[in-house]
Amino acid sequence: MCGIVGAVAQRNVQGILLEGLKRLEYRGYDSAGLAVLDDRGVIQRQREVGKVAALEEAITNDPPKGHMGIAHTRWATHGKPSAQNAHPHMSGDRLAVVHNGIIENFETLRSELQGEGFEFASETDTEVVAHLIEREYRKAANLTEAFHRAVALVHGAYALAVMHADEPESLLVARQGSPLVIGVGIGEHFVASDQLALLPVTDRFIYLAEGDTALVRSDSVRITDRDGKSVERPINRFEHSADAVEKGQYRHFMLKEIHEQPDVIRATLEGRVTESRVLERALGTEASELLGDIRHVQIVACGTSFHAGMVARYWIEELAGISCSVEVASEFRYRKHVIQDGTLFLTISQSGETADTLAALRQARDAGFRAALAICNVPGSSLVRESDLVIMTHAGPEIGVASTKAFTTQLTALFMFTLALARHNGLPETREAELVAALHQIPHQMEQILGLNAQIEALSEAFVDKHHSLFLGRGSLYPIAMEGALKLKEISYIHAEAYPAGELKHGPLALVDSEMPVVTVAPSNDLLEKLKSNLQEVRARGGELFVFADDETAMTDSEGTHVMTIPHTDPILAPMLCTLPLQLLSYHVAVLKGTDVDQPRNLAKSVTVE
Repeated sequence: MCGIVGAVAQRNVQGILLEGLKRLEYRGYDSAGLAVLDDRGVIQRQREVGKVAALEEAITNDPPKGHMGIAHTRWATHGKPSAQNAHPHMSGDRLAVVHNGIIENFETLRSELQGEGFEFASETDTEVVAHLIEREYRKAANLTEAFHRAVALVHGAYALAVMHADEPESLLVARQGSPLVIGVGIGEHFVASDQLALLPVTDRFIYLAEGDTALVRSDSVRITDRDGKSVERPINRFEHSADAVEKGQYRHFMLKEIHEQPDVIRATLEGRVTESRVLERALGTEASELLGDIRHVQIVACGTSFHAGMVARYWIEELAGISCSVEVASEFRYRKHVIQDGTLFLTISQSGETADTLAALRQARDAGFRAALAICNVPGSSLVRESDLVIMTHAGPEIGVASTKAFTTQLTALFMFTLALARHNGLPETREAELVAALHQIPHQMEQILGLNAQIEALSEAFVDKHHSLFLGRGSLYPIAMEGALKLKEISYIHAEAYPAGELKHGPLALVDSEMPVVTVAPSNDLLEKLKSNLQEVRARGGELFVFADDETAMTDSEGTHVMTIPHTDPILAPMLCTLPLQLLSYHVAVLKGTDVDQPRNLAKSVTVE
């Protein structure tokens, strides 16, 4: 992994490839490369460690020119970051391949190919694919036949794009467990791991299904499914405006996306709630029938989406009176399960291509769950296509690796689902109306919190020289503390942990001293007094407190305690507001420390490998 771009056209594609790679930089990567088939029938390849800018500089004096090419940004999985391990990989000088994912049987294939005389120049699993296709090509009638034979021998997750100098109009692609889209043009076609890479050249896309392969030419696209049958896949138009993937007035995408939250929350609510109730049919045509049969909810997700699921567990059990379990997808998929009758399997993913979450969904299909509901931000993604019901969030493209607006729109979707489910389980209409009214106020209250940006920036200075931090929360704000800790460690590289505040005395209190800032979020509910007692335990050990408190708590600054108030909301909705100041705090700490805010080290935006 991490990013693929390809093109076959009537014009020079080198600029298209480079621009596509730049638009995929948000995914995180350590090297970049491209290969272009020139008019002489020669594949010109260039690979560089570091940013796409280094690749662009390397080809400045002698840019490759041709009508077909492939390009890649790599995030190391097999072999260290190096030019030698960067993509594209070649077999000889006439075949080039780029690959996202992991080839699980690459060691066996590598040994087999070495025994047949193929020489390997890298440590990667991808080079196996190049030599495998070349071997099959020597025996096949054409590149398409060779490609299908080679793909059948590969086990694992992959998105592949392959070109051969002998067939200058044929770009071969395959998708299994890793996303790949085809961009549709006029007299030209493109491929990419993310449609954002291709927005400068097209807004029409074909989403390949699991197991699909395709022959992409400038004038045609021929798709074959996993059974070898020719199939048609629909062409979808990308709905977001071009400025959705530009920073505009903001220094970083992350800051832009934090400030977009009021608008994307409104967009996620639009058409799904009236002034007093959630419209069930907006959750899917089968929603009404399904909701009445649910007796348990199993939520599976990863990372930030997992934290959204943890918040939802509090909501579902409190409002709907139905038991709810939440589990990290990478753990869920590797254990046996006891499934209650009427269990809904609920997955959450920004991209809809998260490898562990997808694998868990497919496992659940075979295990006997009542139905599958997905909460996702990307139409046409695997998670959306493979679920019975879908609640799309309307966050728009999220470029920053550290998720912000995707998280709050996931919470919005989960809360709408909770209210619809609760209605089937006795939630009074008056209570639903109160909660919907409070939900409508959230975007405006978020705008008020964003107005505190300068004050939060000033608070962030206290964290710059620190190496550790502790985040505390109680009830549904404990997952928000976890999310705040995750944001701080992701982009500032400060070690941060989150605990339920009541657990302080059971171990973490031993870490508290003047060098350990403690961050907490305080709602106006029946846990407030207990939380205050926990905070006194911190102050008694010399810890410095940073408290983001509902303005009805009446908490104020004191020695060693910094309090910033945020607008009051119904306590059950407090997680949606309390996350914003933690996002801003992490952002400003990272800026002061000089880290790469949008592309933190070692991380990728869409985790499409296990």
